[in-house]
Amino acid sequence: MLDKLFVLSQYVTPQRTVSHLAGRLADSTGSPALKNRVVNWFIGRYGVNMSEAAESDPTAYPSFNAFFTRELKPGARTITPGDDVFVSPVDGAISQLGQVSNDRVFQAKGQSFGLTELLGGDEPSATPFREGQFSTIYLSPKDYHRIHMPMAGTLREMVYVPGNLFSVNPVTAENVPNLFARNERVVCIFDTDAGPMAMVLVGAMIVGSMETTWAGVIAPNPAKLTRWHYQDDQAIKFEKGDEMGRFRLGSTVVLVMPKGAVTWNAEQIAGKTVQMGEAFGTLASDAR
Repeated sequence: MLDKLFVLSQYVTPQRTVSHLAGRLADSTGSPALKNRVVNWFIGRYGVNMSEAAESDPTAYPSFNAFFTRELKPGARTITPGDDVFVSPVDGAISQLGQVSNDRVFQAKGQSFGLTELLGGDEPSATPFREGQFSTIYLSPKDYHRIHMPMAGTLREMVYVPGNLFSVNPVTAENVPNLFARNERVVCIFDTDAGPMAMVLVGAMIVGSMETTWAGVIAPNPAKLTRWHYQDDQAIKFEKGDEMGRFRLGSTVVLVMPKGAVTWNAEQIAGKTVQMGEAFGTLASDAR
């Protein structure tokens, strides 16, 4: 009953107003004492492991968002080596993973979302991923919130897709149809040795904003789908493990690869927690 009330409340909440206010407060540097109280409460409430942080003193961060997007100490995560190893791009919990079927991606029991819609509605962009492999990873409040490359790639296109700002926690995923293709999101398409790779940063309730390492905070007109193309001298190359973006307050990453390009490791199943850099899948030998 409480779960249903929580979901229903999101339909009537002014999602963008609440999220905008939360983002402004999270970026504020005007009251260090209040910020410190909130950060210390957050660490205790969610069990944040500050011993992994490059700056372990919570009071040293100028804002809540600076704390939330904190850098890790060198060596806190290991990028699993190997040209055939596809690694987890984030710390989080696997929501679902499997195969795209008939332009639909499995979301939760009884729920799915459209692949083409997820990627911004462009059929040619979605075509290489039909019948491909997907994984959806949820970042909880305690997690490290920087996003890294699961394999080497060259950025081809970024798409900002306006949308709702429902929560993306498991309860909402089980009850809101088409969740990840209706929420605001940033779609990043990379060219790799295994073919195109789509990484989708999904916004959510009270997510202050999303940002990438090449474009900064993505904050275009909330009503307008916007595309950026990167070609020739604008091409941006990444190695496996390079940081590519971050969530300023938490959310979800959806990864999609072409059919036959990758096989998810057997131990990676829905509900399992993962760390950035751990082996997540094996690339096909003819895709390297």
